[in-house]
Amino acid sequence: QVHLVESGGGLVQAGGSLRLSCVASGGAVRAYKLGWFRQAPGKEREFVAAIRSSGGRTSYADSVAGRFSISRDTTTNTQNTVYLQMDSLKPTDTAVYYCNAGGLPLDSWGRYWGQGTQVTVSS
Repeated sequence: QVHLVESGGGLVQAGGSLRLSCVASGGAVRAYKLGWFRQAPGKEREFVAAIRSSGGRTSYADSVAGRFSISRDTTTNTQNTVYLQMDSLKPTDTAVYYCNAGGLPLDSWGRYWGQGTQVTVSS
């Protein structure tokens, strides 16, 4: 079992930055990819970014590539933290952002989800 807790959401003006954090804990967490999805009102949940268990290879949605950066702290076996640095934010980035953990491929829905954190970008 993996437990995910997000933080760092909030309200920001267009062009601004936010950094989301997700603490992932559980016995097998180090073996899983960690990533982020988002869901805007009235829309389906979509992939944003993910990083492999080793902390190396990453994947990004086309809509955020070049603006968002994902990283991972793997210093302990049972607790990892994944970060999403979001720069040059746009109003279209407004959504609830969910942390996700699971197996490959990187852009797939993993088995475990956090509760979500709201990101609102004003124009």
